Amino acid sequence: MSDFEALLPLGKTTSYKTEYDPQLLCPFPRQVKRDVIGITGELPFGGYDIWNAFELSWLNPKGKPVVTMGEFHIPCESPNLIESKSFKLYLNSFNQTRLSDFDQVEERMVADLSTAAGAKVRVRLLGSDQFITEKIQSFPGRCIDDLDIEVDEYSLDPSLLESSTDPQQQVEEELHSHLLKSNCLVTNQPDWGSVLIRYRGSRIDPEALLRYLISFRQHNEFHEQCVERIFVDLMRYCQPEKLTVYARYTRRGGLDINPFRSNFETHIENLRLARQ
Repeated sequence: MSDFEALLPLGKTTSYKTEYDPQLLCPFPRQVKRDVIGITGELPFGGYDIWNAFELSWLNPKGKPVVTMGEFHIPCESPNLIESKSFKLYLNSFNQTRLSDFDQVEERMVADLSTAAGAKVRVRLLGSDQFITEKIQSFPGRCIDDLDIEVDEYSLDPSLLESSTDPQQQVEEELHSHLLKSNCLVTNQPDWGSVLIRYRGSRIDPEALLRYLISFRQHNEFHEQCVERIFVDLMRYCQPEKLTVYARYTRRGGLDINPFRSNFETHIENLRLARQ
């Protein structure tokens, strides 16, 4: 068993608790994988991880169920990310717990998640009367998935970005792809995602970029680490003046994870894509 596997509850028999239990949350040190990516010292980006919960419920003081959706922002500067299975177990532990109102639930979640992450986590709960406000949207810019390219590399290969820029063409553009797929670091289950790349600098060859993104197809890493790796690789090989990488992953167990990293933007919209 690797060091990181020893830190996680994956692969172990799970008892689904239906009474509130903050001890279910399992933090995972971000630096463990950042060392592998080559991120040491000051972070080359800012940002946060947006988690959306679609299976969230508790009981009101009279025992009547309350059904909500939740939005959680975990800052990338936090020393820990929260392992997704433990997050699901934690949210499920509210199911048979009687709580007075939304404020009480939010206060508990902010306290518990901030303790696990090691930094202040923002929590927003949406009542059923607000569900109608959650619309399906699309990434801005150009989708590069229709490029007629030949692909024979499905193992991560950042060198596909080498010599992919044209210094004679200085651009500011937004490119996105729905072909991002990686695998869970421990379970090897597929993680399906879409990724937006917003940059300013020498034009990046979209065919090289698409081949690079496809090379994640058999790569095992957490969502947050994949996005940070894409950011670091693009900075290394393409050297844009400004760069944002934002991925939207499909949900599993009622949760989706959407990491946002940028060296010039401080906020990104929590836009829900059709596959989410």
